[in-house]
Amino acid sequence: MYATERHDAIERRLAADGRVSVVDLAATFGVTTETVRRDLAQLEANGSLRRVHGGAVPADRESTAEPALAERLQRHSAAKSAIGRRALDALGGGFRGSVYLDAGTTTAAVAGALAPRLGDGGIEVVTHALTLAHALASVPNAALTVIGGRVRGLTAAAVGADTARTIEGLRPDVAFLGTNGVSAGFGLSTPDPDEAAVKRAIVRAARRVVVVADADKHDRELLVGFAPLEDVDVLVTDAPPGPELSAALADAGVEVWLA
Repeated sequence: MYATERHDAIERRLAADGRVSVVDLAATFGVTTETVRRDLAQLEANGSLRRVHGGAVPADRESTAEPALAERLQRHSAAKSAIGRRALDALGGGFRGSVYLDAGTTTAAVAGALAPRLGDGGIEVVTHALTLAHALASVPNAALTVIGGRVRGLTAAAVGADTARTIEGLRPDVAFLGTNGVSAGFGLSTPDPDEAAVKRAIVRAARRVVVVADADKHDRELLVGFAPLEDVDVLVTDAPPGPELSAALADAGVEVWLA
């Protein structure tokens, strides 16, 4: 197999799996690991991927990469809607109590699924996400508390020390939490330190933590970790995690629900 053919095959596998391994590629192509590393170096120079320990990931998976809210709303929208509906099983049919909604497009799907139940009373919603608050404020008789702070434009969410401190003074029954990455070794992570501080406060405050994340977040590690897997009660996602992540979730006692 010529180098150009290997490069094309590597790019196809990367697009399909989200990650490639040097050892696996060497076995697939029948070449040495040194040859594969040279291939990856060339592809990285061309901007096709980014090398990591033991392999490579897509070029857009930098630890600080974070798409704008409008762009994220268009990604995996059907999967997020399904995740939002499935996540409400954490409340059960007769739930009465408090719910915390983290900022994010998948938590927005949870909010959309939850909205029809809010008019009946009995559920208090708390959030620091302005887009979620705006949507839920239009629900008649909804009990809604919005936590303020410095607004981060990229996510339209309040962040900062005052926001985190206010959340730490709460004890919601269930928190629906978003994440940019979930991995076996690094747990939950996000690109921004201020967002991470708020998420960390939510995890510490909630009686039960339900993470909602589509499969694109599996095995991703962003710049700032905000919670180990042991702090999560349920992961709601749209596809089974890979073997390593599945084993780590099981060891941490996390229930995995598929939408």
